[in-house]
Amino acid sequence: MSTTSTASAARVKDGTPVSAAALAKRNARRRIALVWAGRIGLAAFVIGGWQAFTTWGIVDPFFFGQPSGIARRLADLFQNGTEFGSFYQNIWTTIQEALVGFALGAVTGVIFGVALGQSRFLADVLGPYIKMVNAIPRIVLGSIFIVAFGIGVLPKILLAAVLVFFIVFFNAFQGVREVDPNILANTRVLGASQLQTIRHVIVPSALTWIIASLHSAFGFAIVGALVGEVLGAQRGLGLVIKTAQNQFDPNGVFATMLVISVIVLGAEWLIGKLEHRLLSWRPPAPSEANTL
Repeated sequence: MSTTSTASAARVKDGTPVSAAALAKRNARRRIALVWAGRIGLAAFVIGGWQAFTTWGIVDPFFFGQPSGIARRLADLFQNGTEFGSFYQNIWTTIQEALVGFALGAVTGVIFGVALGQSRFLADVLGPYIKMVNAIPRIVLGSIFIVAFGIGVLPKILLAAVLVFFIVFFNAFQGVREVDPNILANTRVLGASQLQTIRHVIVPSALTWIIASLHSAFGFAIVGALVGEVLGAQRGLGLVIKTAQNQFDPNGVFATMLVISVIVLGAEWLIGKLEHRLLSWRPPAPSEANTL
């Protein structure tokens, strides 16, 4: 008795046999094309509807802006700059503050998360203080930093670092707590030192939790930098937004928000590449395997 497996081979319309791998690649390309078509269609629907409603007077462009006005304002910002220097300088200032705050918050969050995740004593001692600081509204911390350190870049970096720290810390802490105790016991039996256990077992096991936190952490780093700039700054995208708000310029606000969105999406893409590289040893989850 013979059977034909659809998993091993398939036939296209002209009867030519194709392998399952080729069919999977074709289906993946078709899915990607459909996803992009849906994304572009949704963007066209939202932007087109926005433009139409403001043109017809259903929505007041004075308060909500207009896509065509946003495009003109964005071109004007890049060409003529702002009152605080070129638009590129303001973008780079915010990116610098967010990047340094992101790095500082992520590193300290991983260190404290791994340390407290291993030591119940440290977790019990420092836990209430960490929760207390986490409960303080971020805008209050921003005001404190500006009063203490002025309106330079340092308060924005610190505020961005604080926002990133708690996201990464709680994920690293939970990731360490989720490490299989049997694996830890086996490493001790085999004579591994504490440093070797951290390096080869604990950190790799918690890496999935840590990387997952980084996807949202950079967005919070941008938020921290922007909030600090709104509270007080010499340049930056937050200051551009604040100035546009004071001048009743919604197009300027939305144009700057668009630039911020592009920055965050670019950072998200880079973090995704980092995740793929660092976690290349991990077998794909069923949901990931279905998209291959």
